[in-house]
Amino acid sequence: MPSTPATRGIILLAHGSRDPQWRAPIEAVAAQIRAQAPGTPVRCAYLELCAPSLPEAATDLVAAHASSIRVFPLFFGVGKHAREDLPLLVEQIRASHPDVEVELLPTAGEYRELTALMAGIALA
Repeated sequence: MPSTPATRGIILLAHGSRDPQWRAPIEAVAAQIRAQAPGTPVRCAYLELCAPSLPEAATDLVAAHASSIRVFPLFFGVGKHAREDLPLLVEQIRASHPDVEVELLPTAGEYRELTALMAGIALA
């Protein structure tokens, strides 16, 4: 019986807001990922004020047969959430889903490509 290829899911993690319009840019990134890689399951998740939470999004990806999960924090700065809260949440996900590899990427603001893009937009 042939094995099925491993599926890597992506979670775009943002802070969260009660204002539903605030989520539009995060959802636009998810839509862009779906357009560029149609077979890649992607979910948006939020730390607070709206759903789903990071653990809920991870559970959803596992239910969709993701064998690994990449968490991309869409934060510009590396504050308390990125330094303290996210590693704890990722460890909880690993404990809940021990057969799933969970990778926590650096925050978006730590990527030189994003910094250069924002500078270019400001200068244009």
